[in-house]
Amino acid sequence: MTHRIPWPDLLAGLFVLAFGLVGFWQAGAIPVSPLYAQVGPKAVPYVVASGMTLLGALLVFSALRGGWSAQVAEVAEAGPPNLRALGLLGAGLLANLVLIGPAGFSIAASAQFVLVAAAFGSRSMARDMLIALPLTLLVWFLFVQGLGVNIGAGLLEGLVLRALGQEVP
Repeated sequence: MTHRIPWPDLLAGLFVLAFGLVGFWQAGAIPVSPLYAQVGPKAVPYVVASGMTLLGALLVFSALRGGWSAQVAEVAEAGPPNLRALGLLGAGLLANLVLIGPAGFSIAASAQFVLVAAAFGSRSMARDMLIALPLTLLVWFLFVQGLGVNIGAGLLEGLVLRALGQEVP
């Protein structure tokens, strides 16, 4: 008797397994100071990578034995994927990636916010932008002023800094 391989389950398992292996690779690239005697900055990334690799291997094994998602009621009753929503989510990620360098954090994150809100069914882009801009400017300001981490200053951030009488980086 042959059984059909549940490709979504297998792909999910392989994805988690790949993330775990990438985690090992990246944990190995973390520089370690000779000042650490036992537990250094690599310990937690190695633990997380180990957990993800083990979980991915178990998911792949389960998928090869018939899968797990067929028994989940929500999966069995689900309709086809909403390709419009998935496209909008992907467009939001791409917009952030493309805009963050030239336009700065606030504009990039606001564009992503509006596209993700549309993916979740929002029909008011103007309202979403009115929510996103002050929220992303606040997040940017807290990162820069509160934590001292520059996460990408652009036009809006420059205007805020100039209004506060500060120098634009």
